[in-house]
Amino acid sequence: QVQLVESGGGLVQAGGSLRLSCAASGRTFSSYVMGWFRQAPGKEREFVARIRSGGITYYADSVKGRFTISRDNAKNTVYLQMNSLKPEETAVYYCAASNRAASISWAYDYWGQGTQVTVSS
Repeated sequence: QVQLVESGGGLVQAGGSLRLSCAASGRTFSSYVMGWFRQAPGKEREFVARIRSGGITYYADSVKGRFTISRDNAKNTVYLQMNSLKPEETAVYYCAASNRAASISWAYDYWGQGTQVTVSS
């Protein structure tokens, strides 16, 4: 069992930056693939980025070059550094844990409650 708690969301102007954190409980954090997803009002949840236990990362095309996912296994924490944010990226951002290196939400077994990111124009 893994419990996930996101933090770091807020209001930022277009072009600005935010760093999201996701703190995980459980002794097996390092073995999980950790992912970030986002969901805007009226839209489906979409994949943003994932990181494997060894640090291999994968990004959605829409965020490549602007977002960076990282993890600190000693702190049971995964991060999402978001730069050059756009208004259309306003959404609730969720972290999730999976035993598979996947980019689809149903492959993730554990989810946080989400943190709101609002990008103003």
